[in-house]
Amino acid sequence: MKRYIAFLRGINVGGKNKIKMSELKAGFEELGFLQVRTYLNSGNIIFSSDKNDNETFSGQLERMIKDRFNLDIPVFVILKEDLEDILRNAPGWWNTGKKEIYDNLIFIIPSTTFTEVFSEIGEPKEEFEKITGYKKAAFWSFSRKDYQKTNWWSRTARASISSRLTIRTANTVKKIVEM
Repeated sequence: MKRYIAFLRGINVGGKNKIKMSELKAGFEELGFLQVRTYLNSGNIIFSSDKNDNETFSGQLERMIKDRFNLDIPVFVILKEDLEDILRNAPGWWNTGKKEIYDNLIFIIPSTTFTEVFSEIGEPKEEFEKITGYKKAAFWSFSRKDYQKTNWWSRTARASISSRLTIRTANTVKKIVEM
């Protein structure tokens, strides 16, 4: 039995795409997933399965959400071991504990690649933000007070690529891995 994490994009944000976590958990269980847990109200689900097919899981979960909640929500699924590997390979500047820096992990929904995301959004503004890609994710840190001056802040939300990304804070990702 393997542990997986599903990150849903853009639910329960600003009163849009509302989904109750208890109902989402029930949907996962109806699909046969085991040991289902949710974290926060923003679409973080930890579950177990004896199957090993992240992309099939993503499609199943997207269909379940469409059928159950009438929402088209992209879902990124990752094996817990793969997420742990991503965190072990974080750049030294990421998640250092500095309060003035906001650290995020951008998950890139397949079949999109980091190269495509970088090409679409462009170079980070070095004085305000840092970006490094690793496998299916990108480490992103920026100055809290200067976030509006960054290149990636507005573009991750507005660029045509935004529907193929889901973003979590470093603290959220670390907590989920510990669960």
